[in-house]
Amino acid sequence: MMKEEIKKRSNLFAHKCVKLAVELPKNKLGSHIEGQLIRSSTSVAANYRAACLGQSKRAFISKLGIVIEEADECIFWLEFLRDEGMAKHVDFNEALKEAKELTSIFIASRITALKNLK
Repeated sequence: MMKEEIKKRSNLFAHKCVKLAVELPKNKLGSHIEGQLIRSSTSVAANYRAACLGQSKRAFISKLGIVIEEADECIFWLEFLRDEGMAKHVDFNEALKEAKELTSIFIASRITALKNLK
């Protein structure tokens, strides 16, 4: 998969999560998860873009590690919403599926980059 396609997917994913997050209940838990999901999902997109601009393979690999952590955090918050019964947004299942797919792609990319480094 090409970097530009992944950039686009991660950007669309961030937008989907933001839309989902702002629809959460306006209570203490909803507000907390809203902020965490917005932060982690936009971080996936922003840090993947930064990884693609890396000055070296090592910089790419390092930044990709951050992307993987943030994508996994998105999975956590989306699963948490589901488990709390707060996942009523129409795009919820699609967002969770995309979070898992993107995480798998980022992990595979990092493994490939590490192999190519040697």
